[in-house]
Amino acid sequence: MVRVLDPQSLGIQDDTRTRGSIALVDCVSFYASCERVFEPALDGRPIIVLSNNDGCVVAASPEAKQIDPDIMGKPWFKIEAWSRMAGVVARSSNYELYGSLSARVMAIIGKHSAWQEVYSIDESFIGLTGEGFELIATGQRIRSEVMQSTGVPVRVAIGATKTLAKVAALGIKRTPEMNGVCDFSAYTPAQQSRILASIPVTDLWGVASRTGKKLAALGIFTAKDLRDADAARIRKRFSVVLARTVLELRGIPCIELEMQPPAQKEQLIFSRSFSRKLTKPDEMAQVTAMYAQRVGQRLRKQGSLAGMMQVWAATGWADEGTPPHSTSVTVRLPAPTDDPIELARAAAFILPKLFPKELPGVRYARLGVVLNDLRPAASTPMLDLFSADDRELGATLDGITQKLGRDAIGVGVGGLKTPPGWEMKRAMLSKRATTEWDELCEAAA
Repeated sequence: MVRVLDPQSLGIQDDTRTRGSIALVDCVSFYASCERVFEPALDGRPIIVLSNNDGCVVAASPEAKQIDPDIMGKPWFKIEAWSRMAGVVARSSNYELYGSLSARVMAIIGKHSAWQEVYSIDESFIGLTGEGFELIATGQRIRSEVMQSTGVPVRVAIGATKTLAKVAALGIKRTPEMNGVCDFSAYTPAQQSRILASIPVTDLWGVASRTGKKLAALGIFTAKDLRDADAARIRKRFSVVLARTVLELRGIPCIELEMQPPAQKEQLIFSRSFSRKLTKPDEMAQVTAMYAQRVGQRLRKQGSLAGMMQVWAATGWADEGTPPHSTSVTVRLPAPTDDPIELARAAAFILPKLFPKELPGVRYARLGVVLNDLRPAASTPMLDLFSADDRELGATLDGITQKLGRDAIGVGVGGLKTPPGWEMKRAMLSKRATTEWDELCEAAA
């Protein structure tokens, strides 16, 4: 006998079941699509995008995946020769371009709904009203407007719940005839069951392979099997999260919408690997100063103050002839602050403690600056009447870097104009055409 699980026991409110349809709008091969926007010659060509320091493949266009279905995650140095012979175009990660185009895409998507949840850099949930052909027509309008305004292709997957919208997205990927839009609710119950029976349970949103193995032991192999399972039993054996997935597959919205801005982070980190190993104190000083400046920008953007700073550095895991080594130092700041001068002073204070003289010849491969003990700036006590208030300095620096680029100005050695030779390697970087004046595209008429 199957027990009925009360949706309210899973935190489901009545209003979550009366929102109409939920659409998942996701960009098609987003990184690769962004690379094509300002370089039309790449249309139809296989493209891969590499990770930091041009390490591994983190994104690939459908054309590249057709050539090698397992190309994701492969190190560039192993496939470089093969890629060039196969006509695959490689690009370094252009985070500035991707972030800018993502903001534009999400703004356009948001105009088609009263609510929107930006789920990731290339995915957004929105609410839609209407039935049948109305929903399909709205989906096509979204695709057309985003493509016309940004050049980025998107898919629109529609369902009664977030999970069913994700299921519809799987259908779009597998069925080009859908022309980028699918409404799962348009199918009959029998058709929906056949569709869910064709989907392995591990292909569902939020179901990991380890969970899939445990479900298989219970005879649950497909999405249909999970939909028809005893939700109370699933909750007891696994978690309330998986029990919500069971109800979502039945068309009962259980996964809350996250339309509010994300909560403030309790820790901020800026860390990068270097394009080459560093051994000189002056280079490490510049790294630390620049990273402290950049994590400070994130701190002010979040509207927080930091009470502690940590700096860590480590060697490469594959550095021959040198045993792995890491070092870390944490200091408490005199007072919670977001002042770039105070953060630079703290970083300078940490340096001699982080790199003592008794460790000569260590080849550092990466470094990170971490800010802890964060608190909202508005909650700090009133400043001492006789102390200098330098909070406007941070806002001024941020305004300059926003207009002229993050390397336009800095504090101390973090503001040196000469580009450092150790910065992250991006040898195949495309133009940052939406964020850098010097890299704007030119059109010949």
